[in-house]
Amino acid sequence: MMKNVVAMILGGGRGTRIYPLTKLRAKPAVPLAGKYRLIDIPLSNCINSGINYIFVLTQFLTASLHRHVYRTYKFDIFSSGYVEILPAEQTLNCTDWYQGTADAVRRQIRRLLSRSRQGIRDILILSGDHLYRMDYDQFVGLHREKNADVTIAVMPVPAEDASRYGILKTDAEGRIATFHEKPQTAQQLNGLESRPGGERPYLGSMGIYVFQRDVLIELLNETTGDDFGRDVIPAAIASRRVYAYPFEGYWEDIGTIAAFYNANLDLTLPSPPFDFYDPHRPIYTRPRFLPASRVDRCHVKQVVLAEGCRLYEADVEECVIGLRSIVRPGSQLRYVVMMGADFYENGVEKAENRRLGQPDLGIGHDCQIERAIIDKNARIGDGVVIRYHKGEPDFEAENYVIKDGIVVIPKNAVIPPGTVI
Repeated sequence: MMKNVVAMILGGGRGTRIYPLTKLRAKPAVPLAGKYRLIDIPLSNCINSGINYIFVLTQFLTASLHRHVYRTYKFDIFSSGYVEILPAEQTLNCTDWYQGTADAVRRQIRRLLSRSRQGIRDILILSGDHLYRMDYDQFVGLHREKNADVTIAVMPVPAEDASRYGILKTDAEGRIATFHEKPQTAQQLNGLESRPGGERPYLGSMGIYVFQRDVLIELLNETTGDDFGRDVIPAAIASRRVYAYPFEGYWEDIGTIAAFYNANLDLTLPSPPFDFYDPHRPIYTRPRFLPASRVDRCHVKQVVLAEGCRLYEADVEECVIGLRSIVRPGSQLRYVVMMGADFYENGVEKAENRRLGQPDLGIGHDCQIERAIIDKNARIGDGVVIRYHKGEPDFEAENYVIKDGIVVIPKNAVIPPGTVI
């Protein structure tokens, strides 16, 4: 069934809500769970569901995202499958950036037409910054069973989160009868309850769609708006057969620093809500051929530890420790997401950095760090203290940012010895 399905993964815009993690990279390229990147989630879901024709639409700070995709997702020469990157590009007719999700797909519609010789029947539209596991074969199966023009993946949401989603209501057969994109008032929510009185009374769109190929082309031509949720989906509901696909599993939109931080730390729980250990539907990423991690005389409790790390006489509790991380003696880490490093330093490089007054890569001696995100290649000197800033306003300094009470150390940042944040 999935041989005639194409997936289009939207690479996102500037990702300002999770800045500074997006200061030097696209949002789907942000590291996740110690060794992955956000883009690995939808790509892995596609591969596990038997979808081998995949486009990734990119636009903003794309270098690391392109590099990761090209290095990781290569089908063998005997397969007709592909993962193809479609960056925003100037044409004779348009010199602008993508103006929204629908505009991005509209600009690349000629790519879909060029693939029509392969008998493509349905187009799957995905986001590159969600954490979830879904069987797209079941999603497409329901879409075809209902003979739908469009099918939207939906999940129950509580009233306090309704303003973040497109809220919809279905009839008895699952066909969407009413839809309102990100309602902000009680009046806009009136009559949209699907489970009155429950903890999650509304059905929210997950931003995951499957379209019949010709219907998608028609809707993009008929609709002048640039966004799926705001423009294309309401137009489709008014004129086409649009159904809901109920999803009950774990799903998280990595839309804010707090959401990113909590999604990572949840992985340290004894029974994490998202399972990276599923042998039948693994999450793929680039193989790096790193040595095993070394832990010397440390106290370690509920820690996700990636490859190539070195921890010495440290106290690490409920943390995610990423690739090539180094934590030196006497340091204490509590509830920290540490992304690690892109490289190891040799003796000559360390000597040169010390001559320039820079700490070694990683976390120095006798640091105390609590509830923080430390991006890649950070240099944190000896005796640094980073504390939780719950309830305090957001703040941006030269070498750190505070958002949602969480201190974020940006990529390549240098924190001098003795600094207190």
